[in-house]
Amino acid sequence: MPRQQYQEQLEELREDALYMSEIVAERLRMGMDALADKDEDLANRVIDEDDEVNQLYLELEQDCVDLLALQQPVAGDLRFIAATFKIITDLERIGDLATNLGEYTLQAERDVFPDVDVQRIGEATLDMLDHAMTAYAEENPDACFAVAADDDDIDELCSVASTDVMRELIQREGVTEDDVEQMMTDVSRLLLTIRDLERVGDHAVNIAARTLYMIENNDELIY
Repeated sequence: MPRQQYQEQLEELREDALYMSEIVAERLRMGMDALADKDEDLANRVIDEDDEVNQLYLELEQDCVDLLALQQPVAGDLRFIAATFKIITDLERIGDLATNLGEYTLQAERDVFPDVDVQRIGEATLDMLDHAMTAYAEENPDACFAVAADDDDIDELCSVASTDVMRELIQREGVTEDDVEQMMTDVSRLLLTIRDLERVGDHAVNIAARTLYMIENNDELIY
């Protein structure tokens, strides 16, 4: 294969990975909106459209395999393809977490802890994902380190939110025995939501880590 065509395939792979990130970010946004508005129609869209993310992932996975098998890339090109393969895997998993938000929306009957700002956490994780993919697009190592640093803020937000849930649960008065089972279900769902958003941040860090490795052959951020 001529060198120019090979380089075009590499650039197309990058563009497709960025496109996948846009789709995943949109699904995550939809999941957050569905959860905030108790919008069952939107929640069902998020769930139903997960197949699109999965299909795109499989197509890009095959593109990576074909480039590795047919071109036998070395050095920077090899790191780029390997990093992109890992990045699309993280994106697919973020898509799964967005689907979880849709499912939590369908299960929720009421807003039992309105003071817990889940939306703030969601906005922060969306920003992290955007910054991580921008670092990938622009091959910016400084931006990779910035994403990793932002994860500490996400972890703190999630820790505070989880603590607030448990504190309010303990302090709540006038709870009857009949209310306990439903309340525990609500608490469990909310804690799962917080956990899943924290995992989105972790996947954004993974993307930044693989991007740094791609750019500088530096595995410092890889766990």
